[in-house]
Amino acid sequence: MLKEFKEFAMRGNVLDMAVGIIIGAAFGKIVSSLVSDILMPPIGFLLGKIDFSNLFVPLSGQAYPTLAAAKAAGAATINYGIFANTVMDFIIVAFAIFLMVQQVNRMARKPEVRPAAPTTRECPHCLSTIPIKATRCSHCTSDLKGA
Repeated sequence: MLKEFKEFAMRGNVLDMAVGIIIGAAFGKIVSSLVSDILMPPIGFLLGKIDFSNLFVPLSGQAYPTLAAAKAAGAATINYGIFANTVMDFIIVAFAIFLMVQQVNRMARKPEVRPAAPTTRECPHCLSTIPIKATRCSHCTSDLKGA
């Protein structure tokens, strides 16, 4: 059983998949940082100096100045600002994957299949099918050098 598992794990597809997952996780961290550290602060500034990561609704009804204060008090909260960041993460990752798949499909497209050059033709005298390079018809023996 251990030998079969080793053979399975060492197949190219499994290793490729593992590399893809690791790179994908690292890419996800980069996108999360891009959204929370680069994109959302200017958007929040333009919308009236809003910090999206600090937008929440406490379910207890008690007011808290920050999400960290609410969590420290053990209050149940709906963190819609963090949810907005996560949605932006998803949209960016989905768009990046869309672009990547589009490029892979573009590279993998098969070239147009052109029809093969004809190898036969018709004899102008008896209309039999003959090889294109024939100089005399094999059916009616007509000379085809000038035809």
